[in-house]
Amino acid sequence: MAAFVFSLTTVTVYNQEPKGPRLSNIDSVKALYQAFAKGDVLSVVEFLSPDIDWTEAEGFPYGGTYHGPNAVLSGVFRRLGSEWDGFAAVPEEFIDGGDTVVALGKYSGTYRVTGKSFQANFAHVWKLQSGKAVRFIQYTDTLLVDRALQESDID
Repeated sequence: MAAFVFSLTTVTVYNQEPKGPRLSNIDSVKALYQAFAKGDVLSVVEFLSPDIDWTEAEGFPYGGTYHGPNAVLSGVFRRLGSEWDGFAAVPEEFIDGGDTVVALGKYSGTYRVTGKSFQANFAHVWKLQSGKAVRFIQYTDTLLVDRALQESDID
């Protein structure tokens, strides 16, 4: 598993037509997770529509909705890269709903401040339009993540 390493401060996303044949929506989402695993942040951000609404689950450390690729980069990706060691989102199954793709998988990582690790299942719902992600919604067990953030154990 690759760790996230983010050093970009802003990213400009241009709405260029893709070169060559466009991937199906499910193949595009699969390619996105491969880019995440390789630390290819630019490819990930280029997949996001300039108008993306990215929702992290309430109770997740970065919970809330982020509007636009730069907000996602600074509010989510950069924080994952700076606050966690070995943070990974590994999909295990994809569900093809046409313009909606669902990825089911597992998160894992170690929170740097506490040295505590976690694993939690996730469901990611991707809404795509013209080959770009226009909406992302995260579902996960936020208590499992929160336990890694706590200095002392929570019951």
